[in-house]
Amino acid sequence: MCSCLRENSAQKEEGQQSPGALQEQSSSPLRKASTVRRDMEVSSELLSNGWTSWQRVLLTASLLTCWLLPITAGVTIESVPPKLVEGENVLLRVDNLPENLRVFVWYRGVTDMSLGIALYSLDYSTSVTGPKHSGRETLYRNGSLWIQNVTREDTGYYTLQTISKNGKVVSNTSIFLQVNSSLFICGRPSPPALLTIESVPASVAEGGSVLLLVHSLPDNLQSLLWYKGLTVFNKVEIARHRTVKNSSEMGPAYSGREIVYSNGSLLLQNVTWEDTGFYTLQIVNRYWKMELAHIYLQVDTSLSSCCDDFNSVQLRINPVPPHAAEGERVLLQVHNLPEDVQTFLWYKGVYSTQSFKITEYSIVTESLINGYAHSGREILFINGSLLLQDVTEKDSGFYTLVTIDSNVKVETAHVQVNVNKLVTQPVMRVTDSTVRIQGSVVFTCFSDNTGVSIRWLFNNQNLQLTERMTLSPSKCQLRIHTVRKEDAGEYQCEAFNPVSSKTSLPVRLTVMNE
Repeated sequence: MCSCLRENSAQKEEGQQSPGALQEQSSSPLRKASTVRRDMEVSSELLSNGWTSWQRVLLTASLLTCWLLPITAGVTIESVPPKLVEGENVLLRVDNLPENLRVFVWYRGVTDMSLGIALYSLDYSTSVTGPKHSGRETLYRNGSLWIQNVTREDTGYYTLQTISKNGKVVSNTSIFLQVNSSLFICGRPSPPALLTIESVPASVAEGGSVLLLVHSLPDNLQSLLWYKGLTVFNKVEIARHRTVKNSSEMGPAYSGREIVYSNGSLLLQNVTWEDTGFYTLQIVNRYWKMELAHIYLQVDTSLSSCCDDFNSVQLRINPVPPHAAEGERVLLQVHNLPEDVQTFLWYKGVYSTQSFKITEYSIVTESLINGYAHSGREILFINGSLLLQDVTEKDSGFYTLVTIDSNVKVETAHVQVNVNKLVTQPVMRVTDSTVRIQGSVVFTCFSDNTGVSIRWLFNNQNLQLTERMTLSPSKCQLRIHTVRKEDAGEYQCEAFNPVSSKTSLPVRLTVMNE
């Protein structure tokens, strides 16, 4: 006995099945086929009389599914558009629909036909809505299903079942519909953005100011703490900020020249060469989960008006270029290498251990020894500089140079390498390209790249936001709440990172009078 007959038997106890159903379950195959034909005739009669009972549709379809095995057919379903954000419309377009069909049914899920959306009778060109019809769905004669103003609750499987004129189940075809929230990135699924820190400006001279700008600060932040160095303990704490109270407290390493902002950024004023080094940001969210981010600040004493000889020979490294695209070269250019240097060593990361060693060069013996972290793409120069070839995103991070002079004096310098992928062209969609005055419209920018920023263009100029416009947190969605005549024109979105940018094809918005 098939499973759906057992389900129908259970429904009988609730008064939803005819008294003879249990007897029909144990009848001969001839009797079963007769039952199918009779139910299809009843179904046709009910449709012709304006039938609206989904339970009777379910009974007929479940009997057909049990007694007659589906025949493999080439029915395909495509989501148009393939990527969907809440508030948009989607067409589940059906291709290769079989001929000589009597009815087809759309329902939520894969196996439970009680979650019916709608049934369409081709004989009578009539549709019947089911319990999962929300009023936003339209069923077409070609089998396609149109869903308007989708929400996150619409995410899930949708199944189309087709039944032939002789009562056979021809196909069951399913598609998974993913509706993304506008609060998230408009593109392929990606991991949460990593906490990062950027030095603004990238190079600062003594006496200047530098902002350690924080990116991707989480929304559920409880507190943040800044430390001088790589370690996290009270003695080197500069300052902390509590978001709940919007209050800041200074720590033992506070010099009086630092300002911490509510967005996590730290301003260093009137910097000196002693400010060179690592800075660590620690954040704590409301669930007491902690995250760390580091940055190495290099104070350029060569740009200083100060004449201190000690400052002028400070070991320093510049990445050239500061931001590189994958496949390019990056030169870690060394400045102020001690004249009596005997040995220099390069490490991947911030720790000078054997497991992170890239290469070691002895000037005295003119010997070169590559370490565990050597990839075969590095070239070392006698002036201490290191060339990274054919870089990838995995090459991003800190690099450490250690020098040893004839007096066994050790100097250490660090540098940060930034490598990004080239940006591909984003795709932009609009909920409706023709909108009436006082209506609303949503533009969505889809990018296959992670770690990109989005900006919006209107008639080839940067879009000037008004009080009627809002951007999603990731800026990948633009919503105009109350459309006016002046909003008509061409809209584009641009995806960019530090090394490249691409602009979408334009989408023209037409605004009509009420």
